[in-house]
Amino acid sequence: MTLDSRTLRDTLGLFVTGVTVITTQTSAGERIGITANSFNSVSLDPPLVLWSIAHTSRCLEAFEAARFFAVHILRGDQVALSQAFAQSGTNKFAGLETLAGLGSVPLLPDCAAHLECSIFGRHPAGDHSIYVAKVERLQSDATARPLVYHGGRYATLADQP
Repeated sequence: MTLDSRTLRDTLGLFVTGVTVITTQTSAGERIGITANSFNSVSLDPPLVLWSIAHTSRCLEAFEAARFFAVHILRGDQVALSQAFAQSGTNKFAGLETLAGLGSVPLLPDCAAHLECSIFGRHPAGDHSIYVAKVERLQSDATARPLVYHGGRYATLADQP
């Protein structure tokens, strides 16, 4: 089988991922956010997580300058929120009441969880940059059903027996 980008994307789509929205705020006070399913845990001691962003993203410059960001793990009923933050060139925060988190980073309402993070390291990796961050504060709802992504589609988890 030939390794082309479409085949690779389709194959990686077989791996179920959670859906997150990553937010930060620029030094000028502009709220920035992006949908990402590249989120992963790294370490419990110290508490580290990672995510990646494409070098072509309009949000890249803001995240390159950021000292803090928040990772929001979305609930199963937040497809519209995921889609809104996946768009470029729109006011992604329109109609959302946010709270100010660490470093004034906007915290989105009613997510399954949010993790307030400080930058631990940035690493170039092909056409993306990988951000490793230390979790400074978090809030979560253990009863929340997470939004997941598989095969190019949103889904929710089925109850386990």
